[in-house]
Amino acid sequence: MKKFLETVGLFSLICLSFFYTEKVGTAVKEVDSLMIFIKEKSEEKKVDAIPAKIEENTIIPGMYGLKVDIEESYKKMKRVGSYEESLLVYKKVLPDVSLKNNYDKYIISGNSKKNAVSFIFIVNENTNLSNIRKILKEKEVKANFFIDGLWLENNNDLVIELIKEGHHIGNLSYNNDYSSSYFIWMDTILKSLMTQKMNYCYMEQENFEYLKICALNKNYTIMPKYVITTYPTVNLKKNLVSGGIYSFSINEYVEKELGTMIQYVQSKGYKILPLGELLNEKE
Repeated sequence: MKKFLETVGLFSLICLSFFYTEKVGTAVKEVDSLMIFIKEKSEEKKVDAIPAKIEENTIIPGMYGLKVDIEESYKKMKRVGSYEESLLVYKKVLPDVSLKNNYDKYIISGNSKKNAVSFIFIVNENTNLSNIRKILKEKEVKANFFIDGLWLENNNDLVIELIKEGHHIGNLSYNNDYSSSYFIWMDTILKSLMTQKMNYCYMEQENFEYLKICALNKNYTIMPKYVITTYPTVNLKKNLVSGGIYSFSINEYVEKELGTMIQYVQSKGYKILPLGELLNEKE
């Protein structure tokens, strides 16, 4: 019994020693001039998160902010013995109001702070994608293809190719009818094929019934401000804004002018991103 108590006492003493050493170390670190300086600088380097903007039943995604990870920054700089701005470690801060779980809102654009836009191509039953794909590949641009159910039935392999090429896929259901019983089937098939984290329905006009169905199945609903059906280059130039989502029906004019449109957008300093990147609040 005596030996047992001695062992317990020794163990307790060791634990207290570690606890005391840790407390002393923490206290010393807190008054270290390097730590104090990092804390001061962290306020200057902080970037506030931008909350998602909700107006009635529409939403524009927010953007993450940044704050200095003081402990990790201190560890790195302590090794070199001085403050080095390049060694600051940052943590992302998500906005208080976020796109996450707001499936019951229409997404009308990306955040303008991203300096990027996104192109949507509407793929109906008999659409031929050959020329559009060729141009996008040549220009190294990733876009979004919103596909009809009948087209999907006849082009399973092509959907897989589009995904491999880095394009994002949206769901038009059958003839844009999201109340169709086939929508769930199509949604299941697409989600099993795709690696993208966000999934999409598409509407050009408000439809509460469709919005509710898409939301219940965890699909975000895109309702772009800019639906371009004629004179694609002229209308794109007229309406080009950062964060813009541009929807095109695939026709001979779009095919002919797509290269020019891409070049124009990039000349204005904007990237062309798939929706998953444009709308992602963490990037």
